[in-house]
Order: sequence, then structure tokens, then C-alpha cells
Amino acid sequence: MPLKEGEWVIFTDNRAAFLERLVPGARLHTHWGYIEHDKVIGCEPGTRVETSTGKKLYVFYPTLSDFIMNMKRKSGIIYPKDASVILLWADVFPGAQVLIGGVGSGALLLTVLRQVGPTGRVVGYDVRQDMLDFAEENVRAYFGYVPPFLELRLGDIYEASVETGFDRVLLDVSEPWRALETAHRALIPGGIISCYLPSITQVHTFVTALQESNLFALEETMEVLIRGWYIEGRAVRPEHRMVGHTGFLVFARRVERKDDNEA
Repeated sequence: MPLKEGEWVIFTDNRAAFLERLVPGARLHTHWGYIEHDKVIGCEPGTRVETSTGKKLYVFYPTLSDFIMNMKRKSGIIYPKDASVILLWADVFPGAQVLIGGVGSGALLLTVLRQVGPTGRVVGYDVRQDMLDFAEENVRAYFGYVPPFLELRLGDIYEASVETGFDRVLLDVSEPWRALETAHRALIPGGIISCYLPSITQVHTFVTALQESNLFALEETMEVLIRGWYIEGRAVRPEHRMVGHTGFLVFARRVERKDDNEA
């Protein structure tokens, strides 16, 4: 499909990337010079274009990962490498009912919305209205509208009176152990809770709370690291830089509440 006016595109040489919405008469300005949007509108994705100084860049429609890594942000985000594992390990499926605690700038929100699709439902909580508004702007920028299956709520996930029937609960909050009762009430039997945490001390506190709560089982903790490789001619080696620590992921399954003296 040719690149159209008003659509997002990504200019890239596989090292640098520039996210732009195509506007007649506008220019992309880079340290390599500029590119006229008018010369790009109507081109096929994958076209190679030149800046005013002769630097060659490819232009494509952006992937979701491209958009997230280059979108506006007002807070730290859950990076695509972590969000992709959350989708699989938490088994977020098309049509799922998902509760998100801690919306932030909307990176995980975008990922989940695209995964569950119009037959699903996503409810997101945040204690700051400005973050909810900011995340909604990023959702609107990506989809072109706010999906009707998204509901953003101002409130504290630790104390929220959330309805039941959610398949998954995904947390990105600083003290997730305070949300265990809420998550247990919200989840269907056997539902999955996932939590993103930057600090291993937070992880230890959370996992200990999971184990002592008698509400969840099968706890699993992991860290996702990505190391690229440089391959050119006879030069084959790991990249000097890698996408290292961003956060820890914890997953567990909801179980029926057990008595304290139950083995």
C-alpha cells in the first residue's frame, strides 16, 4: 500500500529511526539534513530516500515496536522485549478481558489492545489523570481513534472496587503486593497475574507476598535480555552494546483461597 498523507512512517537505516506523520509541505529534519514529506507521499513502503546531504534512509510503515520506541512518553515504559514476553507468558489472547494497573505512557496498553482486539476488553487504572490523558493520546495516535473496548479509570488499583471476570491482570505499579486481594477478586479461576518491576528487592517482596497470600501459585520470575550480533563479511561477533536490564517479570496463577493450615 503506498505511503499516504496523514499516516505514520518510520525513516531508518537500521541504526537510527525517525517516526513521522506524513504532512504535505512538511520536512523531516535530522543531523544528516532534511527530507521533504512530499517526496515520500505515494511511495511504496521500503523505498530508499535521500536527505538533503545525501544520507540514504529507508521508509516504512512502522511496526508497533517502532511506534512504542519512538512515541512521546511522560514516564518510563515497558519496552517491547518485555511486553512481548508478557503477552506470551501471561497468555493474553484475542478476546481476553484484561485489567491493567498502572497505565503510564501507554506502551503495554497499546500492546495489549492490539492483541485482544475488538472482541476483548481492556480496563486500565492509574492514580494520575494526566497519565491517563497522555496514554489516551498515544492510543489515539497509533490507532487513529480510541478503541471502544478500552476503558481508562482514575483510581488506585490497590483499593479499587473492580468487577470480576477478568482473564488477566497486568501490573506496573511500585507496590504490587498491595493489589493481590484486588487481583484475586478480579480474576477468573486459574487466571494469570503478571507484574513488571525494576528492582529485585521489589520482586522479592512481591513473590514473598504471593507465596504467603494463599491466593496464587506457580510463581515464576524472569529477566529478558537481548544481545544482537554483528555480521558483515568475515566479521562475526556479538554487538558491543546490548539491550540489558530494563525490569523483572513475575507471573503467577490464581487459585482458590486456601486455609492457613492447609498443606
